Amino acid sequence: MLIVDADLYMYRCLSATEEETDWGDDVWTLVSDLKIAKDLFQAQLDDFQQTLNDEDMVLCLSSKTNFRKVLEPTYKANRKKTRKPLGFVAMQDWLKHSYRCFTKPGLEADDCLGILSTMPENAGKGIIVSDDKDMKTIPGKLYRPQSNELHDITQVQADLAFYTQCLVGDVTDGYAGLKGYGPKTAAKALGNRPTWSIVEQAYKAAGLTRDDALHQARLARILRWSDWDQTKGTPILYEGETANAA
Repeated sequence: MLIVDADLYMYRCLSATEEETDWGDDVWTLVSDLKIAKDLFQAQLDDFQQTLNDEDMVLCLSSKTNFRKVLEPTYKANRKKTRKPLGFVAMQDWLKHSYRCFTKPGLEADDCLGILSTMPENAGKGIIVSDDKDMKTIPGKLYRPQSNELHDITQVQADLAFYTQCLVGDVTDGYAGLKGYGPKTAAKALGNRPTWSIVEQAYKAAGLTRDDALHQARLARILRWSDWDQTKGTPILYEGETANAA
């Protein structure tokens, strides 16, 4: 089953169809043909299915709410000033009526990708289709269309990517990580046998607390099946490596 990051590819298709027109006298218009965007999107899906030889597919979409913004008001706050491409809501509605989609209140598309691909019944079967680097924190198969690469990410590799995010942070998403840590520093600290305790000890060595480390981890953590309470329909917040094992 192909588990597609519909948010990402819908955004790209809509952006590609926008056209500026200068009418003179400082009058400009911006228009978009939604039919073209739909055709582009369908062509991408066809390409994914042909490349991966799999017709079974589900599209993942973000909800209007985001549980991380409750944990941290600055989470993705810098994106509030970024205009969504024309037709965004209409295109999203079309996707929901035209394809098999998966979305949950409070979750981003990334979380839906992670939850679906690590469900026990999908283990080893699902292929995430996304160019988002955050998906490297999810164990399993990942296809990155932009580079035409198919990765089989192990549990250790996924955890390493996650722990790295906890230390490095993500300025684009609005969480800082631990001051003084970049990719190289994090790689040196985590080594070949990354554990949550290494992350926790790094925060403590910097004069911070376990709660500070957990706060960053909860912002960085792309949900897996073990991080989702199916009965309540709510995330299970990360508590360290023993609590939320994949």
